[in-house]
This record gives sequence, structure tokens and C-alpha cells, in this order.
Amino acid sequence: MGAEWVTSATLATRRTTYSVRVLSRKKTEPQASANATAQEPVRPGAKNRPTPKRRDQQAARRRPLVSDGRTGTPEQKAHQKAQQKAARGKAREGMLRGEDRYLGARDRGPMRRYLRDSVDGRWNIGEVLLPAMLIILAMSLINQPWAQIGVFGVAYTLIVVGIADALLLWRRTRKKAVAEFGEEPGRGSAMYVVLRAFQMRMSRVPRPQVPRGTKLARRG
Repeated sequence: MGAEWVTSATLATRRTTYSVRVLSRKKTEPQASANATAQEPVRPGAKNRPTPKRRDQQAARRRPLVSDGRTGTPEQKAHQKAQQKAARGKAREGMLRGEDRYLGARDRGPMRRYLRDSVDGRWNIGEVLLPAMLIILAMSLINQPWAQIGVFGVAYTLIVVGIADALLLWRRTRKKAVAEFGEEPGRGSAMYVVLRAFQMRMSRVPRPQVPRGTKLARRG
């Protein structure tokens, strides 16, 4: 009994001593690791910082390419909308004035400006065709054979004469453009001149930049 008691007591003492040592070691290891990290010298040329995780890097790089107006304070949104509206108004005014930087490819360049001036500097039969058609439409409501025959006769005559006038205008303008620029106008120039000749002066885009009766000359 005495030997067994001594052995049990000794084992209990050893277990207690071992547990205390293990717990003490676990408590001191983090402190030692932190002290070692704090005391580690800064190496020149090294990062000297932990590598960030991939998801953190992706979140930091994730930025909208174009602001859609849904971010920022209400004051910033209002200011941004005002700037966009002013920019659109400036672009439209420049387009109506015929400034090249605001025009599309169809209207840009000195050749196209020359063609527009050839139409805008004269009276065109085609530009009165639309108002005349409204009058003809109103007169066609008269239920008389002579009135309807006369109305449609006038309508077809205006159309034919307007097309002939626009084609003659194109032939004269083409010759002058070749003499002025030394080359033929580009593809689609004939339709460009004819369609503009059939538009009312106030509805042409870009707006006419020369008054009627102006001698055709190269500008710019």
C-alpha cells in the first residue's frame, strides 16, 4: 500500500508540473513571436510588410470606369448634370454654326462647307415645295373635277421642276468645286446637295452661314 500510494502521488505531481509547463509555454510563445517580429530589423529592398490577400487587392482596384451619376452627394450629382447639359448645349450650338469639331463625318471638311454654301447662297425651288404641298393638300378637299386636276398638275410640276433645278445646281457646283479644290467632290456629294436644296432654309443643319445672293467662294 505504501509503495502504491507513493507511486500515485509521484505521478500526480509529475502531471501537475507538466501541465503548468505546457500552459506557461503556450502563453509565452505568442509574446516571444511578437517580440521577435518587432525586433526584426528592416531590410533594405524588402517589402517589410505582409502580402495582402487577393480579394483585398481586387476590391481596392475595383473602381467604376465612367461615373453614372448615381454616386456622390446630391450637390455633386446636380453639378455633374449641369455640366453635361452645358456641354450638350455647346456641342449643339457648334454643330448649328458649322464648326468642324462638332460635326459628323458627313458634314465635316471644307469641301462639304463649299457644297452647303452653294445651296444656301441662292433661292431653290425645292425649298418651297413643302409649304406648297400643304396648300395643295388643302385645295384638294374641294370636290370639283377642275380643282383636283389643277391641284395635282401643280404638285407634279413643282416636283419635276424642283428636281431639275437641284440637278442643275449640282452640275454647276461640281465644276466650281473641281476648279477650286483640284479634285472631284467625294462620294454622296450629289445627294448631299440635292437633299439640302429641298429642305426649308430654317430647318437645314448646319444652319446656312451665307445670305442669299452671296458669291460662292471657298471658306476655310
